[in-house]
Amino acid sequence: MLQCKMKYEHKLPPQYALELLTIYAWEQGSSKPQFSTAQGFRTVLALILKHQDLCIYWKKYYDLENPTISQYLRRQLAKPRPVILDPVDPTGNVAGGDPQRWQLLAQEVTIWLKYSCCENLNGRPVRTWKVPELKPAASGSSSAAYGSPVPSDMMELRNTLAKSLDKFIEDHLLSNAEFRRQVRQAIDTICTFLKERCFLCAPRPVRVSKVVKGGSSGKGTTLRGRSDADLVVFLTNLTSFREHFERRGEFIEEIGRQLEACQREERFEVQFEVQKQQNPRALSFVLRSPNQAVEFDVLPAFDALGQLTKGYRPDPQIYVQLIQESEKLGGEGEFSPCFTELQTAFLKECPAKLKSLIRLVKHWYQLCKMKYEHKLPPQYALELLTIYAWEQGSSKPEFNTAQGFRTVLALILKHQDLCIYWKKYYDLENPTISQYLRRQLAKPRPVILDPADPTGNVAGGDPQRWQLLAQEVKVWLKYSCCKKLSGKPVGTWKVPVRTPYFFM
Repeated sequence: MLQCKMKYEHKLPPQYALELLTIYAWEQGSSKPQFSTAQGFRTVLALILKHQDLCIYWKKYYDLENPTISQYLRRQLAKPRPVILDPVDPTGNVAGGDPQRWQLLAQEVTIWLKYSCCENLNGRPVRTWKVPELKPAASGSSSAAYGSPVPSDMMELRNTLAKSLDKFIEDHLLSNAEFRRQVRQAIDTICTFLKERCFLCAPRPVRVSKVVKGGSSGKGTTLRGRSDADLVVFLTNLTSFREHFERRGEFIEEIGRQLEACQREERFEVQFEVQKQQNPRALSFVLRSPNQAVEFDVLPAFDALGQLTKGYRPDPQIYVQLIQESEKLGGEGEFSPCFTELQTAFLKECPAKLKSLIRLVKHWYQLCKMKYEHKLPPQYALELLTIYAWEQGSSKPEFNTAQGFRTVLALILKHQDLCIYWKKYYDLENPTISQYLRRQLAKPRPVILDPADPTGNVAGGDPQRWQLLAQEVKVWLKYSCCKKLSGKPVGTWKVPVRTPYFFM
C-alpha cells in the first residue's frame, strides 16, 4: 500500500479500509491462526479488483435489531460501492466516497499480479481463498462480517424455498413477546401523556375524546425490529373537517412543546424529526429508553365518526361532507386520520395467515425501498393490494403463502390496469358519493381507494413509482422464493385487475 501511495500521493483509498478488507478476507476465506500469507495477500488484491461490488460490515458492536440503527444501516449499505463500514462506527464508510481512488489502486493491482510475490514457482498465479461472491446472488451468512451488497435478511428471503416461506415469516418477521411488551409500554407512555398531561397548560381548554392507535401497531402487522406507531388524537375542539385542516398545526406545536417540557423534567427522552411542510399532518419523533427506541407519528384529528360499534357503517352524510371539504381544500386523503379506526378495523379483521402474508409483502417492499428510498409507491397500497389478492383469489383462512406472495407480485406487474375499491364503508347509493367515486375510478391507473376514505387513492399519482417496483418484481421472480423445487414459477391465484363490481 505504501509503495503504491508513493506513486499516487493522496489519491488512493484510506489505509484503514485496506486493513479492514484484509480482516474480512481472512475471516471469510481462512479464519485459521495459521495460513498461507501469499494466499491471503493475493486474496486482498483480488478483492480490490472487485471494489465496485464491495459492501462489508460487521455485527460485533451493532446490528439490525434496533429500528433506528437498522434503518440507518440499510441506507448506508445502499450507497454506491465500495462500502466498508467501520466495525465500531456505522456512520463511517471507511472506503471513502470516491471510486476513482479504488480504480487507481486496482490499476496497480493488475501490475503487481505479474510480479513474483503473486506467482508460484511454476509461474502460475497464487490461488486465492474462496471469499463470498460480492454480488446480489451471494448467500447470506450468520458470521460476523458480510460481503454482500445487501443485509442478510434480503439474502435469506431471496434464497428461501417457496415452500418454506411460512417458516421464514415465523423465524424472521414475527416479533417476540418481549419486543411487543416494550413497544406497548412506549405507546402507553405517550397515550397517557396525550390524554392526561399534554394540554393542561394550553392557552385555551382542550379536551381529548380518545387516542387511537393506527399504523402497523394498530393493524397487527408489525414487523420484527420495526417499532413504530401512529397515534391519532381526537380533539373535541375540532368540530369539522375545515377546522381539522386549519387548526391541526397549533395542536401539533402544543404537543411538541409539552413533549420538550417532559424531556427537561427527565420523564422521557424524545428526538424530533424536522418538519418540512408548512402545514404538517403529524408530529414525528422518537421516544428513547435504555433498551428501545420507538418512532411515533402523532396526528390531531376531527372526530368525524363518533363512537364506533361492531359492524359500524358511517352515515353517508359524513362522506358527503368529506368530499365537499376535500374538493374545496384541494387535498386527496387530506382527512385520512379522521378514519383511522375504520382503516385499522378493516385490516384487524383479516385472518392471522393473511396478516402474515402482509408482513411478508411489507418486508419485501422494505428491501426494495433500501434501493430506491422514497421513490416507490406507499406501503399502505401494497397492504391493500395483498388483501385484495387474497379476497379475490382465495378468501380462505388457510392458503398457500408462496402462491399469495406470487399473486401480489403478478398484480404489481399489471399496475397500469389496477382499479380497486371496497364497498364495506361507502357505496353508490348516495348520488354525491356515487358521482365522486366515478370520477375517482376514472383517473389514470393504478387506482386503489382507501376502503375507509374514498378521497384517498393510496396508489399515489405517480405511475413511475410502480414501474420501479415492477422492475424489482421481474428480478425477484427469478429467486427461489418464487419458484417450485422443479424450477418452474409458483402458480398465482386468478385475480381480476379491477374490482368485480366495477361499474365504469
